[in-house]
Amino acid sequence: MPFTMTQDTSAEPEYEARCVSGNASDCDADSGTHHTPSPVEEWQRKHTQETGHRRYRRNFGDYTVLEPPPGLEELASVPGRST
Repeated sequence: MPFTMTQDTSAEPEYEARCVSGNASDCDADSGTHHTPSPVEEWQRKHTQETGHRRYRRNFGDYTVLEPPPGLEELASVPGRST
């Protein structure tokens, strides 16, 4: 069944970054989780200014909902039915 995938608007997306700079090992400082990218980007700028570190691992997470095609909602909700 050709489902359509959409972002679940009932849950906010999550943004975060972790510093992977350092000499012998990664710094591992992190931005914490935020619901918009702006605080994460600002944290990265500040961390770079304070430490000189310039390499980060950024993560984005959200939730999705799969919607069946119009008119097939009932078929899509039948447990055990193969699609």
